[in-house]
Amino acid sequence: MSLIKPLVIGHKEFPVNIIQGPLAGVSCAPFRKLIWRYSQPAFACTEMISCKTLLHKPISEQRRFVEIDKAEGPVCFQLSSSDPRELGEATRLVTEYGADIIDLNCGCPVKKIRKRGSGSKLLSYPEKLHALICAMKENTHQPVTVKIRVDGGSGDGFNAQMAEMLNCASPDAVIVHGRHYTEHYETPCNYEEIRYFVERLNMPVIGNGDIACADSLRAMLETGCAGVMIARAGVGQPWLIDRLISELAEQPFVGPTQAEIGEVFIEHIVALSELLGSERFAVYQARALIKYYARSIARRAALREKANVCNTISELESVCADFFVDHG
Repeated sequence: MSLIKPLVIGHKEFPVNIIQGPLAGVSCAPFRKLIWRYSQPAFACTEMISCKTLLHKPISEQRRFVEIDKAEGPVCFQLSSSDPRELGEATRLVTEYGADIIDLNCGCPVKKIRKRGSGSKLLSYPEKLHALICAMKENTHQPVTVKIRVDGGSGDGFNAQMAEMLNCASPDAVIVHGRHYTEHYETPCNYEEIRYFVERLNMPVIGNGDIACADSLRAMLETGCAGVMIARAGVGQPWLIDRLISELAEQPFVGPTQAEIGEVFIEHIVALSELLGSERFAVYQARALIKYYARSIARRAALREKANVCNTISELESVCADFFVDHG
């Protein structure tokens, strides 16, 4: 039986069960547009959006988070809040903006997010999280999901309490990242704790963590989860989901050449410049993004060094022409 199959979340059915997840500083419309051009995920996620930004900042400051490109498929808006009233208002707003699914982030480990009582801090307060989920469901007709983390090696012991609460609150799906919030990427994803939630929750479970190749995708789906969420691995290779589906089906996959990858990188930065209304900010972000596009380049350290002193897109194009070169 094929591991790639339709995914049902609430009243929506998607043709595949692979999702492109949210990534801070990355998952805005230019990135998602490339994902949709080269792959066909179930849906792609926005960056995590603070509800305070949505409700209190001018639309000019929201644009990076809320703009949807006409070339995109379904979009999941991921929200961050610890206030049910605020979250309810933001849920209603992003529904109007065109969200196809709305997710609550309960996994972010960043200290400033936890200090606000949001992100992974919510895992310690199941009653509050229950109220937040209910506030979302009451303010949208779209499916509502929750992204959580696991106990891992922490000794926190919240898995059982979290499973009980989620079954009571009944979101339409739960995304489970197989690490504790204190665990970094060097710690392997805990498939068994994802399986724990698969076996106990009354709604679909989406597995998340370390999916970058066909073997890791297969291992995640063998936990019994209904689908998977790819995150970091999709940056710089928007064709990844298409490649993984082809590999699982034992079908040939022809990826882009190095020169084509360089062109996609520049297209990404040009689109960022247009979205942000600033070439300078886009080039600054390019310095962080280029390492992902340069995975297959032998001289990637030298490439990053040169990119780090670029101040314009034209300069970046010149650098890329020297490094993203096809051989043979």
